[in-house]
Amino acid sequence: MKVVIGGANGLIGSELARTLRARGEEVVALVRKPRDPGDVKWDGRSLPPGTLERADAAVNLSGANIGARRWSEAYKKEIVDSRVESTRAFVDAMRAGRVKPRVFVNASAVGAYGGRGDEELTEESTRGGDFLAGVCKESETEAHRADELGVRTVLLRTGVVLARQGGALKQMLPPFKAFVGGPIGTGKQWFPWIHLADEVGLILWVLDGTVRGALNAVAPNPVRMKDFAHALGSALHRPALFSVPALVLRLGLGEMAEVLLEGQRAVPRKALDGGYRFRFPELKGALADLLGAPARTP
Repeated sequence: MKVVIGGANGLIGSELARTLRARGEEVVALVRKPRDPGDVKWDGRSLPPGTLERADAAVNLSGANIGARRWSEAYKKEIVDSRVESTRAFVDAMRAGRVKPRVFVNASAVGAYGGRGDEELTEESTRGGDFLAGVCKESETEAHRADELGVRTVLLRTGVVLARQGGALKQMLPPFKAFVGGPIGTGKQWFPWIHLADEVGLILWVLDGTVRGALNAVAPNPVRMKDFAHALGSALHRPALFSVPALVLRLGLGEMAEVLLEGQRAVPRKALDGGYRFRFPELKGALADLLGAPARTP
């Protein structure tokens, strides 16, 4: 199988490429800054001619990091444009090609649902109305154009990916190791997490299977922020006593703070009904694997 990956040097993309190559698949890695032989330089706006030739699958994981900086109007535009334009580039390349990939996986997020309190959110739930929900809607609308071309399209609505090599967990570790870690805000908001191994596992399940449409890429057991903080503290043998007040977070991060203060109680209904077996369905086991030591019960 030949798989073209946009954003192949990111946290998820690099692990997906490594896993695909390990099982003998051909990978075309589209990246902004080529580092390895076979990398293809890509600006995120148009695919180099012939990129999708003979491709069985296309995976677009591109997009500006929503947590990289404070959301100025200029950066909000970059967040939107980077997702919409990269998705459009893939679909336009499919339209121009004589033979289409059989499946297209496009990155989205559980932010599509907005902040919904304790409401359980499945793939059938309605969309939210905040900024990130709008970003997801625009990107997903572009991706649906691939469906119109006869390409099976999956909208990968990902939660917080936990990994050793980067992402949210890496940013959370320093305060806990310094004995000043704890929950954000009230700690009552839901934390829709997933282990990197299952994020990649779900993408492979999609490539090999028949699922289409929205797919929640989250573990089947979401936890509240306070429970996540205590589980992380326990795994590190550290307390989780120092919460970050909502006001402080809003002053420091502006509009982006709402993403951390609201959360989503998203569940992977479609994956579970379709028979995907999570390697790490419980947070305790996931943290034990990622941090290299058994986690004590909080």
